[in-house]
Parts: sequence; C-alpha cells; structure tokens
Amino acid sequence: MHMEKIIILDFGAQYTQLIARKVRENNVYAEIYPFSITKKELENLQPKGIILSGGPSSVYDTNAPLPSFDVLSLGVPVLGICYGLQVMAYTKGGAVDRAAKREYGRANLIIDSNEDLFKYVPNETSVWMSHGDALLTPPDGFEIIAHSNNSPICAIRSKDKKMFGVQFHPEVHHTVEGKKILNNFVRNICGCTEIWNASSFIETSIKTIRDKVGDDGLILALSGGVDSTVAAVLLHKAIGDKLHCIHIDSGIMRTNESQIILDLFKQSFKIPFELIDGSELFLSRLANIEDPEQKRKIIGNTFIELFEDAAKKLKGVKWLAQGTLYPDVIESLSVKGPSATIKSHHNVGGLPEKMNLKIIEPFRELFKDEVRAVGRELGVPDCFVERHPFPGPGLAIRILGAITKERLEILRKADDIYLDEIRNAGLYNEIWQAFAVLLPVSSVGVMGDERTYENVCAIRAVTSTDGMTADWYNFPSEVLAKISNRIINEVRGINRVVYDITSKPPGTIEWE
Repeated sequence: MHMEKIIILDFGAQYTQLIARKVRENNVYAEIYPFSITKKELENLQPKGIILSGGPSSVYDTNAPLPSFDVLSLGVPVLGICYGLQVMAYTKGGAVDRAAKREYGRANLIIDSNEDLFKYVPNETSVWMSHGDALLTPPDGFEIIAHSNNSPICAIRSKDKKMFGVQFHPEVHHTVEGKKILNNFVRNICGCTEIWNASSFIETSIKTIRDKVGDDGLILALSGGVDSTVAAVLLHKAIGDKLHCIHIDSGIMRTNESQIILDLFKQSFKIPFELIDGSELFLSRLANIEDPEQKRKIIGNTFIELFEDAAKKLKGVKWLAQGTLYPDVIESLSVKGPSATIKSHHNVGGLPEKMNLKIIEPFRELFKDEVRAVGRELGVPDCFVERHPFPGPGLAIRILGAITKERLEILRKADDIYLDEIRNAGLYNEIWQAFAVLLPVSSVGVMGDERTYENVCAIRAVTSTDGMTADWYNFPSEVLAKISNRIINEVRGINRVVYDITSKPPGTIEWE
C-alpha cells in the first residue's frame, strides 16, 4: 500500500510510537516492527530507511534485545536513537557502559558538524535525554558529530554518512529541533520523496478496499465516534451500497446516545443505517463481572455475535469493518517488540478466536489526529470530527466493579453534567477527552444536616494528540467548583467528587 516507508524497530520503549508520529508529521509513512524481525521479513518491506528505537535495557546485559542479524548491512540508511545508538555502536565493536553521570531531562546539545543529520539546526539546541548508559568509544568508521557538557558523545556518524546515532530523543516534544532532525534523516539522507498525507491515504485506501471486498457486502460497526463515522464515509465512497452500517445499543452508552447518533447520522449522510437494541443481552452477561479484562472480552464477543446475526439477514455480507486505530493495536497486543501489553481493546484483543466474518480495519495504521484529518478531507461535519473519544466498552469500563442499571444511571447523570459544564465554559475543544468515573468507594458526607454515605465520582480530562501520551487538563478552579457542586446536588447517590491529575504514563486515560 505504501511505496516509500521508514521502518522503526522497537526495542521496548513505550514511546516508540512517537517516532512513527514525528516521521509521519514530515509526510513520510512509518511503521513499527519488533526488533526480532528476520532479515528476510525486513528486506521484503523494502524500507527507504530504518530507525532503531530506545528501550529500557542495557546492551551488555544477558538476554538484552539485539537484532538477530546486522541491520547496518542492508544498504539503507539507519538512525539509532538512545538505546538504538548503543545497539548500533555495540554490535560494531564500540564501547558502551554505565554512564558516570545519568542524564534525564533537558540538555544543551552542542553540534560539531552541521552536515546531513544536523543541517539547518543551530550549533546549540535543547534536547531531551533519558539514559543511564553511555557510548564511551565509537566503533571504527564512526565519528562524533555532537556532544553535551555531560556527554562527550551525543551523536555519531559513519564515514559514508549512511549510519547515524543520537543519544537524545528527537521524537519528544522537548527536543526543540527534533522534527527537523528527523526530516533531515527521512528526506535528505533516506531520499523519501513521496508525500504521505490524508489525501494520499484516502486515494490508496479506496483502491485497497475495493480490491479486497470485491462484490461482497460489508457491515460497519458504527459507534458514532470519530473513527467509525469517518470509516463509514470512506467505505461508502469505496463500495457504495454494499456497505451496511449497524449501531448496537449495548445499554452501556451515555444518555440517549444511540438515538442521538442515529438522528445525527441520518441528517448528515445518505448511508444505510440500522439500530439494534442489545442492551438486555450485554447487561445480563456483564452482571457481577468486576475484572476489567473480563468485561472487555465479554463485550467484544457479544458485539461480534450480534453483528454476525445481523449479517445472516443481509445478502452477500462477508466482511466486518471496524474503526480500530494504531494505538488500539499497540496497547492490545505485544507484537511490537518487548513492550508490554497495557490492556485489551474490545475490538482488538477482545475479539473471539473464531469468526464467520472477515475483518477489515481501514484505520489500523492511523493515529486519532490522522483520522480527523482524513475526516476533514472527506467533508465529515465538525460535530463528528471534533467529538471526544468514547470507548467501545462504553460505561462498563467507567464503572469500577460490578455493573448494574442503578450504577449506570448514576454515572450517566454525572457524566451529562460534567460535559455540559465543559461546553458551557467553552472548553470542550481544548480537551482531548473528558469523562466521569464511578468508583467502588463510598464516603461520609453531610447533606441537609443529615449524614450520607454515598458513592465517590472521579472526573478526568486530558490533553493529547494521539492518545498514546496525555497530560491532565488544568481547569480553572471556578469551573471545577461548579462541576462538583452540580453533580453532588443533582445526582442522588454521589456525595463526593475528585479530580484525576494523573498523566499518561504512568496512568492510562481510561481507568479500566
């Protein structure tokens, strides 16, 4: 599908996806693969360049993650980042050991050569360091091209100018010239010339979808969120009336959400749409289930069961489309190197092993902001494109512990008030995602001179670009006060509101 690509080999860094994002921001396509990829598999991908990611290991440790072959021998440019630099140097005979002084946070990079990798970069610039090991001696054939006051070797280059390594992290926001450095690598050094953007993605996706689906019918699992809505428009553009959009009311949605989605969708698009009420089935299967992973598996299986039942009633339907994103894949399955599985997404790790429908996921390679760009290019209205993400498992993962109709109603009311006040304050589009969580905790309160012992409600709001990293949103205190006051006064069953100020990492955005 992608003629030119940069391949990123993952050595276990939770931030590896940021490298892919930064490369894509330079309009060059990038994909992540495990460091354990075979030489034949990597050659078949025909990369224009290779980036070795950071990682938590030390290259000299027993069982340290190292490639099974000489990546530098493939004849394409290679850039090693942090641990990736150390892998490059160590496998070529350089000396790597524990640093005399660890380096974490901002550092002043002093550039010794402004050619190639550091072209148009100031001689001194701020970069982000995060390493306990250091390169003590470069391997033969490599020269030092940058240093800092703490690290005499911060960047190296091979004499043929095809192999580069940096001790800092150009992919993180705090490295001021990081995007330019990566652009120098992918454009000037690797020679990537094709432009990868929303328009080119749409063009190639339509052809791919048509070739794959052929004359078969296709069901789209339409949640009404950004991803599935944009997928509906893209799929309809590709296969027309062979697309059947189905929305399932799982009973774990927000207040009147399914009807609102149905009405909005009918007003905005001329695409076939069916609403199925599966609320009683979902709630019966989720009764007394407290483990979040078990919840996700049950929800994933039940969705598939209902979609397959619907497919039997439609002629020629053999495909099920989903709005799965790249972060869903990264977090659900530990297939991108030694990085950990964070949680199963109901539409990835939560799918049953055997299915009667074949899966198609047009956005499986995209981040959320890239899907929004595709939506705008396709003319999807802002009321869909700008919606906050809402998880497929719905309120089931925002009620910690057992799910009951009573607890769902309490959470719905609290969430309605929370989002209403965010909109009233004009803050909705400043926030990437906001939601309320009902905790399995009760606290003592005083209302009308009487003692209460009721639920604690947590509220969460984050800023993010892709959902892989996030910061908590710094509300004006008067907005928080109004939110808390309204929830406690208007929602029977809640007598305490707390605000979650955890970033991702170490927390995830959702609580379960």
